[in-house]
Amino acid sequence: MPRYVALLRGINVGGVRVAMADLRASLEGLGYDDVATYVQSGNATFTTAGDPEALAHEIQEAVTERCGVTTTVIVLTDAEWDRLVLDNPYPDETDGTKLHAVIAPRAFTPEEVRAAQEIRDAVRETGSTDDLTVVGRVLYLHLPNGMGRSTLAEKLGRSRAAGQRDATARNWRTVLALQARLRG
Repeated sequence: MPRYVALLRGINVGGVRVAMADLRASLEGLGYDDVATYVQSGNATFTTAGDPEALAHEIQEAVTERCGVTTTVIVLTDAEWDRLVLDNPYPDETDGTKLHAVIAPRAFTPEEVRAAQEIRDAVRETGSTDDLTVVGRVLYLHLPNGMGRSTLAEKLGRSRAAGQRDATARNWRTVLALQARLRG
């Protein structure tokens, strides 16, 4: 049976609360096996059969019904997650809190990529060393001074043009932990 990772956007930030026990119960109620959550930000791994897009919709409905929260859910196969890790354009960054994967439900459009690059270029003109690279549906953010101090991350988050509205970010430490859970 295929393994999947589900990412819920905006969970346990900004007043949107979902207990991970409730998330696990929602997935188990859908008949998924080997359900596990990771940290409190809406990450789950599981085994089932199905199309990732259909599974995302199914999970979104289950979470809304059980938890009263409507959020974007993104589901990737274990092979897609491995590809996300392999495509990392910043392999020399060893601090998992300085590299982030911003994952969208679909590939970023050329217009969204251009908008993100323009934001990056404007921020770099101020002396910032923050960088980004887009590969398909993943925007990799390299933030040497961390997410909390990043003008690039803040400006991307506020930009509608850069395609961030339905995307969700995970730091590299979480990305690697989820990969280990998918394999384990």
